[in-house]
Amino acid sequence: MISTIVSFVLVLGILIFFHELGHYLVARRSGIVVEEFGMGYPPRAVKLFTFQGTLFTLNWIPFGGFARMKGEDAADMSPGAFNAAPALGRALTLVAGPAMNFILAILFFAFSFMAGFPAPAATPQLNQIPDTSLAAQVGLQPGDILLAQGDRPVMVSMLDEVAAKVTNAEEPGADLTVLRQGATLILTTPADATTADLLAGVEVGTVLNTRVFAISENSPAQTAGLQTGDRVYAINGEIVTADMSLSREISSHADQEMTMTLLRDGTLIDATMIPRSDPPPGEGAIGIGIESASSLATLSLFPALKEGLFFTWEYITFMVRLPFDALSGALAPGQADLVGPIGIAQMVGDAVDATVQTGLWYPIWRLSAILSAALAITNLLPIPALDGGRLIFILVEVLRGKRVSPEREGMVHMIGFVVLLGLMVLITFRDIGATREGLDWIQLLGQ
Repeated sequence: MISTIVSFVLVLGILIFFHELGHYLVARRSGIVVEEFGMGYPPRAVKLFTFQGTLFTLNWIPFGGFARMKGEDAADMSPGAFNAAPALGRALTLVAGPAMNFILAILFFAFSFMAGFPAPAATPQLNQIPDTSLAAQVGLQPGDILLAQGDRPVMVSMLDEVAAKVTNAEEPGADLTVLRQGATLILTTPADATTADLLAGVEVGTVLNTRVFAISENSPAQTAGLQTGDRVYAINGEIVTADMSLSREISSHADQEMTMTLLRDGTLIDATMIPRSDPPPGEGAIGIGIESASSLATLSLFPALKEGLFFTWEYITFMVRLPFDALSGALAPGQADLVGPIGIAQMVGDAVDATVQTGLWYPIWRLSAILSAALAITNLLPIPALDGGRLIFILVEVLRGKRVSPEREGMVHMIGFVVLLGLMVLITFRDIGATREGLDWIQLLGQ
C-alpha cells in the first residue's frame, strides 16, 4: 500500500512537474511574467531563490509543481500579464505543457525499448538447409519446426533491429524437440551446440507466433473444441506465418466452413468451424482472444527513439479514436472506461511490483509513457479550465477579432473546474469499490 502511494506520487509528480516546466519556459520566451514556479503544491515550505523575477519555491505536498503567471486568472492587462500577451504567445504557452508531456512520452517509450521489451517472436520453421550445415548433420529437414531445445522454447526475433536472431535462453547440447509432418520427435545435438549454431546458414520462416488465451461462451471456437494455450498453425491447410494477419485470414472465411490446424501438447490437431460475419461486439469472427508470441529484446538509442515516436503517435490516434469507437459500438461495454487517481495508483503499483520482481524497467517506462501521453491529450481537450478550453477562447478571439472579457472567461473556467472536480470525485468513489484486473506485466515479459 505504502509503495503504491509513493510510486504514484513520484510518477505523476514527475509528469506534472515537466508539464508545468513547459508552461514556464515558453511563458518566459513570450514575455509573460512567471511570478512563482513551485515544486510540489502549497502550502509553501521554503523560498529557494529568485531568478529573473521568478520566485522558486519548495512546497509541502510533494506532487508535481505549478507555474503561476502574472494575471493568469484575472482581468490584469498590465505589461507582463498573461492576458496582456499577444494571442500567439498565450496559445504557445498553453500548448507547451502538453507538448512537454508528448516529448516525455517519446523518451519514456524509447527507454522501455532500451531496457528490454517483449519483442514479436515466433517459432522457426526450416525452409532450406545446406548439406554442410550443422542442422543437416543432426538430422533436421526442410519443413521441420523447432519447438524447444531442452526445456527452453526456441523463438526467433521478428525485428530487424535486434542483433541476435535467436532470442530464447539457450541450453548448449540439449536435445531438440522438432515437429515434423504433424508428429514430434527428439534429435540429439553435439555437446556444445546452441540453437543459434543449429540455425546458422539455414533459411528460416516464422510460424506458431499466435496463442489462444481466451474463448467466448457459445462461440464457434468453443463448439469446435479449441482450448486456451492452443497455438495456431494453419487455416485450411495454409500455414499462418508471422507476417500474416490471423484475424483478417479468419474473417475472409466468414459464413464458410473453415479448418484451423492447432498445435496442442506437441501434436497438430484440426478443428472445423464457421466464422461469423456479424459477431457480438468484442468477440471476433470465431470468439477467441489471441496474443502474439514474444521474447525479450533491446534496441539501441536511435532505433528506440524511432519506435518511441511511432508508439506515441499510435497512442495519440488511439485516444482520439476511442470515443468514436465507443459510441459506434466497435468496443464492447467495459473495454473503454474512465480511471481516476485510485485506478491509476493501482496501475503504477502493479508496474513497480513487476519491475521489482523481474529486475526489468520496461513496466515503469512503458506505463509512464502512456500516462504522459494521456495527460497531454486530456489537457488539450476543449473543456473549460483545461489548456484546451483556454485555447478555444483564444481561437474565438482570433476569429471574431475581439477577445472575450477576462471576467467572463474566468467564470466559465471556474464552472468547468468545479464540474471536473465533481467528476473526479465520482470516478474516485467508483474506483474504491471496483475490482479492476490489471495488466500481468510478468506474463507479458515472459518471466
